[in-house]
Amino acid sequence: MKNIQFSATSAVSHQDLLSLMPQVRAAQQTLVQGSGEGNDYIGWLTLPDDIQCQIQDIQATAALLRERCEIIVCIGIGGSYLGAKAVNEALLPFFGAYHQQQPAIIYAGQNISEDYLYELQQLLTHHSFGIICISKSGTTTEPALAFRLLKSQLEQQIGESAARERIVCITDAQRGALRTLATQQGYKTFVIEDNVGGRFSVLSPVGLLPIACAGLDIQALVDGAREMKNLCYNQNVEEHPAAQYAAARTILYRSGKTVELLANFHPKMHYISEWWKQLFGESEGKGHHGIFPASVDFTTDLHSMGQYIQDGERILMETVLSIEQPNHSVIFPHDEQNLDGLNFLSGKRVDEVNKMAELGTMLAHVDGGVPNMKITLPQLNEFYLGELIYMMEYACGLSGYMLGINPFNQPGVEAYKRNMFALLNKPGYEAESAAIQARLKK
Repeated sequence: MKNIQFSATSAVSHQDLLSLMPQVRAAQQTLVQGSGEGNDYIGWLTLPDDIQCQIQDIQATAALLRERCEIIVCIGIGGSYLGAKAVNEALLPFFGAYHQQQPAIIYAGQNISEDYLYELQQLLTHHSFGIICISKSGTTTEPALAFRLLKSQLEQQIGESAARERIVCITDAQRGALRTLATQQGYKTFVIEDNVGGRFSVLSPVGLLPIACAGLDIQALVDGAREMKNLCYNQNVEEHPAAQYAAARTILYRSGKTVELLANFHPKMHYISEWWKQLFGESEGKGHHGIFPASVDFTTDLHSMGQYIQDGERILMETVLSIEQPNHSVIFPHDEQNLDGLNFLSGKRVDEVNKMAELGTMLAHVDGGVPNMKITLPQLNEFYLGELIYMMEYACGLSGYMLGINPFNQPGVEAYKRNMFALLNKPGYEAESAAIQARLKK
């Protein structure tokens, strides 16, 4: 079986990559030996091996939810839902909802939109549903609010006893509001280990249970991640794709390319990009440093963002996610009138046209001063997504240590929460409330 491949021949020279390899080796040693900042959050490194003992339990729990529910609501925010949504959106049929594919996996707790929650509750009124609530503390505002609403609704629709059979909590092993409630109510639970941060949790029950509920093969996903783990641990850093990617983007960042665009030519990869943005943005944005992660869906965004990418400020680097072989075949048809002038494409696979758009775009962007890197997946399936997830996580750890920061904390995300609680007059925030009200009056 092939593996994911990385290339950056148009972005950085071979000599530049070789010259950085001592720093990459040092970063890898820091990461694997657990000698750097944030070393209490590197449990994800061995998750592809460690999670194996839980796969059967996760699959059995998913089977029960699938049997009982028309809709399964995954409640969580950030890393608590993005990984699962990324894999599900990448591998489920585009138009599954129109084919009554059951059960549907939908998401809540990722916003504080009253309209979203109202319309979700209206939908659930007409369906049998279950809940997967993912929160380490159980007190994060967005998922806690959604869980309050949907738990109450489920109990009203089917009764408290039956509701217990349709609620699964993924939370801390011993402490926190959600753990306390789950213990009191007897909910089925899985543990978020203390040494695995949210954005690195896709290969834990946090990601695997919602993915299994969608009917996807979580064993293949974990197998792919294990394959990439073995490459990262056993190959020289000059050879494995995670180190190559980390090295290339670091070189480009140091040369003034401060924004990385993750571009794909397959619309199913949109939420993979959303997951990647959190992974790198939350890991690297520290101390006024770090590459800003952005994403584009091509060819769609070539008709909106393409002009800026080609001719705007030259602060961009671009990483293209390419799918070598599509899962289906569609042939470009011949038309007798040929009014659109496209008969020269007759008989070609649509993917061939897409691949030429991909190559043509990369060449144009390189000519326009946007260095290009490319990550190639042989096919879009669970195994290769598992490889990609682990590759990105590993590269993120290496990049962070080469940047000189702790890639596993996120101190900046608390600022908005403090302001929000002060504005809402949360008990214990009286001083902050007074200060912020005085500030607003000015």
